[in-house]
Amino acid sequence: MKVEFLGAAREVTGSKVLITTDKNKKILIDCGMYQGKGMETDSMNRKLGFDPETINYLILSHAHIDHTGLVPYLYKQGFRGSVICTNATRDLCSIMLPDSGHIQELDIKWFNKKRARQGLPTTTPIYTVDDAEDSMNLFISVAYNRRFYINDDINVKFTNSGHMLGSAVVNLEVKENGQKKRLAYTGDIGRPFNYLLKAPQPFPQCDYLITESTYGNRIHEPQSTIENELLEIVMHTCVEKKGKLIIPSFSVGRTQEIVFLLNNFYNEGKLPRIKVYVDSPLSVNATEVFRMNTDSMNDEVKQVMKHDDDPFGFNLLTYIKNVDESKALNDSQEPCIIISSSGMAEAGRIKHHIANNISKPSTTILIIGYCSPTSLGARIQAPGLREISIFGEYHAVNADIRRIEAFSGHGDYSEMMNFLACQDKELLRGLFLVHGEYESQQFYSEKLKEAGYRNIEIPAPGDSFEL
Repeated sequence: MKVEFLGAAREVTGSKVLITTDKNKKILIDCGMYQGKGMETDSMNRKLGFDPETINYLILSHAHIDHTGLVPYLYKQGFRGSVICTNATRDLCSIMLPDSGHIQELDIKWFNKKRARQGLPTTTPIYTVDDAEDSMNLFISVAYNRRFYINDDINVKFTNSGHMLGSAVVNLEVKENGQKKRLAYTGDIGRPFNYLLKAPQPFPQCDYLITESTYGNRIHEPQSTIENELLEIVMHTCVEKKGKLIIPSFSVGRTQEIVFLLNNFYNEGKLPRIKVYVDSPLSVNATEVFRMNTDSMNDEVKQVMKHDDDPFGFNLLTYIKNVDESKALNDSQEPCIIISSSGMAEAGRIKHHIANNISKPSTTILIIGYCSPTSLGARIQAPGLREISIFGEYHAVNADIRRIEAFSGHGDYSEMMNFLACQDKELLRGLFLVHGEYESQQFYSEKLKEAGYRNIEIPAPGDSFEL
C-alpha cells in the first residue's frame, strides 16, 4: 500500500491523502481547497496531482471546505466513484459545496473583468453551483461507529473527532496479501469541551496514523474565560464605544457557537439590547442543519433546550440572506454585532464589513479562530499595523483588533496528545503529521517523541511512503 501526501503537507489547507492498494484501488481521503492566498490559490487548486477518473473512492473526514472543497472539481474532471462520509457531513456538504461554487463564479467574474481591462484572456471558474449539486449524487453517508464494507478488501468506520458537526476519524482497514493493515486519519481534532458538540471519542488501534498539527506549538487559553471575555468585548464596543463588533466566523460550527453563547446571555439578561446580525446565507442554512442534528449535541445544549426550544435564535437576532440588507448594515450607525463568514476574512461579506469599518475607532474586530498567515484575518492582527489593503484599496487601521483563541475548534498540542493516548505506541508502525505549518509540526514532533512516539514523519508536498 502506497500513501501520497498531496495537500495540507507542511501547511494548513488543501487536505488530500491518496492511498493506492496492491490491487491498484485508489482511495482519496479528503479533497480540500487551498485557502488564504488570494488568486494564487486558483492555480494551486487546479493542480490535483492525480487523474480524477482513476480514483475509486473518496472518503471525507468532515465538511470544512479545506477538506471537501474540491469534490465538485473532481466531479467536473471525470470522477464518478463513491464519496463516503458521515450523515451530517453529507448534509453540510449539500449546502457548503454549492455555496463554494457560487463563490467561484463570483470571484472569476471579478477576475475576468480585471483581465479584460488589461487585454488578457479570461478564464473559467474552478467549478460552478451546478457542478457542486451534481457531485452530491455520488455521496454515501454512514452513521458513526458502523463499519462500512466498501469491498471485500476495504472497509471504513467513522468515530467522532469532536471538531465540527459530523467530523470523524477515518478508520480504514485494507487487506493485502492476506494481511490486514489499519490506517487512521484523524482529520481535524476537536477539543475536550465544545459549547455544542460531544467530546472527541477514542478511536480503534491502528498501525499507521495520519494526524493534524494545526496548533502543534500552542496551548490555548482556558475555555472558562471565554464567556466573560466575549461579554466584556460586547459591552466595551457596543455600549461604551457605541460601535460595531464585527466577528469573522466560519459559517459552520463557530457561528453557531457564538450564537448559542449570545442566546444564553440573552436568556440570562446579560446581553444589552443591541441587535445581532448573522450575515451569511450559508450560516443561515447551516444553522438549520444544526437544528436537525440535535442528537449530536452535548448535554449542556440539551439542558438549555428543556426551557428554550431554539438555542440558535432570540428576539434581538436577525439572520440575513439578502444582499441589500447586508449592504444596509454598512450604512447603519447603530451599535450592533455582525457575525459573518469567512473565518479567515478572505472572502464573502465579512471582507466588505471590515473594509467599511476598520478605520473607525468605535469598531472592534474580533478574531475567534485560526487564520492562515497570508489571510486578511491574520494580516490585520500584525502588531502596530497602521493601514491595510482590502480589495486593492488601503484603509487606515483605527479599529480595536481583539482575539479569543479559546474558541478554536482545533485542539492544542496537549489536547491532541491526550486524544492520541488511546493508541498503543508500541503497535504504531508510523505516524505522519499533516495540516500544520512546518514550524508548528517540528515542535509537535518533538513533544510526541518525548511522550514515546516513534517513526514520526512530516511529509513534504508530494512525498509518498510504502506501508
